[in-house]
Amino acid sequence: MQDGVTTARFDLRSDERFQSLRRDLGVSSFGLNVIVLPPGGRGRIHAHETQEEVYLVLDGTLSLALEDGERDLGVGEAARVAPAVRRQLVNRGPGSCAVLALGGAGEHVGRDGLAYASWDATEPSTPQDLPLPEDLPASELRT
Repeated sequence: MQDGVTTARFDLRSDERFQSLRRDLGVSSFGLNVIVLPPGGRGRIHAHETQEEVYLVLDGTLSLALEDGERDLGVGEAARVAPAVRRQLVNRGPGSCAVLALGGAGEHVGRDGLAYASWDATEPSTPQDLPLPEDLPASELRT
């Protein structure tokens, strides 16, 4: 796993159907891609041996085709698909459809976060034990 912070930019209006964010960001523990489908566009029918996937719709409407039919997902909706389930991503239009696809295998490592009360703090707490900070004052907001 890489140290530090990396950033990437993706384009929801790109003519590229598949934008790999995993490689751009140096992510090694899960897959992360943006898929942009033009009206009528569709991906391959596929399944995975071990990787489950989550599809989060960023723009348009995704028709998630499964063996038992299709399910439409709109902006802000997500679906998780188990590894062995055959699926196909379809855009029936009218506009383009952009989807963030996340894939991973193995158990999630939960509750390993460390929270700090301030930037000067040297002793961490668990996030559950540290209250959220107050919101920024209006004077610090961008206008």
